[in-house]
Amino acid sequence: MTEPIWKRDAHELADLVRAGEISAKEILEVFLERIDHSNEELNAFVHLDPDRARTDAAEIDRRVAAGEDPGPLAGLPIGIKDLEDVAGMPTRHGSVPYKDNVADRDNVQSSRLRAAGAVIVGKTATPEFGSTAFTRTYLHGTTRNPWNLEKTPGGSSGGSAAAVAAAIVPIASGSDGGGSIRIPASYTGLFGAKGTFGRIPRGAGPDSSLTSNLGCMSRSVRDTARWWDCVVGSHERDPLSLPHPGLSYEETLHETPTGLRATWSTDLGYGVTRSDVSAIVRSAAERLVEATHMTWIDRPVELKDMSVAWGLLGRPATWLEVRDFWPDRAEDFTPTVRWSVRNGEERYNMPEVARAIERRHENNARLAEVFSDVDVILTPTTSTTAFRAEGPMPSEIDGREIKVMHAITFTYPFNVSGHPAASVPCGFDADGLPVGLHIVGRRHADHVVLQLAAAFEQAQPWPKIATAYT
Repeated sequence: MTEPIWKRDAHELADLVRAGEISAKEILEVFLERIDHSNEELNAFVHLDPDRARTDAAEIDRRVAAGEDPGPLAGLPIGIKDLEDVAGMPTRHGSVPYKDNVADRDNVQSSRLRAAGAVIVGKTATPEFGSTAFTRTYLHGTTRNPWNLEKTPGGSSGGSAAAVAAAIVPIASGSDGGGSIRIPASYTGLFGAKGTFGRIPRGAGPDSSLTSNLGCMSRSVRDTARWWDCVVGSHERDPLSLPHPGLSYEETLHETPTGLRATWSTDLGYGVTRSDVSAIVRSAAERLVEATHMTWIDRPVELKDMSVAWGLLGRPATWLEVRDFWPDRAEDFTPTVRWSVRNGEERYNMPEVARAIERRHENNARLAEVFSDVDVILTPTTSTTAFRAEGPMPSEIDGREIKVMHAITFTYPFNVSGHPAASVPCGFDADGLPVGLHIVGRRHADHVVLQLAAAFEQAQPWPKIATAYT
């Protein structure tokens, strides 16, 4: 190999293991050493189980030696976000009251990843219950961005993003209920995508907001495509999960769709974007359109702001998380969670919920009209680059006061609508912080979003590892 193990893409490492050219054990030890060297300053992993990982890696090597194929993720050391269950590991949700909670079985995604040959190293940091766009908790402290340790890697998949951007694992799981894969991807220079709602089965607790999607944080589009190939398809524990799409996302990446029409928005009708970020992303959008021979369509995207409705529809899920500890241990929860619960107690009533459902329906209708004229919506992923690691989120942009959710204007509307979307690294601001281009596709056109992202990756390759960790 011409490059060190830790610089190789995840799919490359798995293929080398499957071919018997390198052992899963050798790969694991390289990444365990990198975790040992860098995790203290990053705070990306909040639980590690190297002994179990070594046992699992040895089993992968045994199977390869016996002539078996352990699967498409053979021998890959991965992190699992601490909102997902891994049997025998803690699932703490970033929450003090859950510090002793240990999962008795894998969730659906973790189970399918194991079946595909992945080696789970441990659990990655998340804000409490995935509730904020920065990763800081009473239980685990502050997680930091490998591009600048004073900045956040985002949330809620912040630990996974930090781990992958610093190359202390090649790939890690994420979940996205309002942008929690795409926001960290934008802030840390990674590729991050969510599929059409239900594409990857959740099989976890109830979600009244119907916005949460599972997936991964990766350094390349192909890595994400391979991950998806291993975990998509319906599951009996998730009645909203979609059937298998009947194709391989990885195999379709070499195809570039033709005849597509694209439009551009820097506000979705209500938001605001920092001027330098907008300029960087607009240039990238033009590069993508040119590379894929799409046609620009001057089609405004005018949505109603879903931030209040999005939050309100998620309140019951938060209540289910805290109910065994509320109100006796209210002070053990972070201010965001306390506010969410109290706000829900005050505002979760029939008229308010009905208005939120109505707003969701109105935006779905507006997006249906947009997608009757275009195939792709291009926007910035986030309105700014990464902010302080400890938070809070920006309260103004270019001197203009904004609502707290408007720093992430472009992600949560498409969780509410269920459309597939991805963040692609597309440049850096003057402070050297990554910027993301957001690609939103038609419902169920997940493969098209990945194909466009792959075309951009080829046209404008990005640095795959934060400079300080290379």
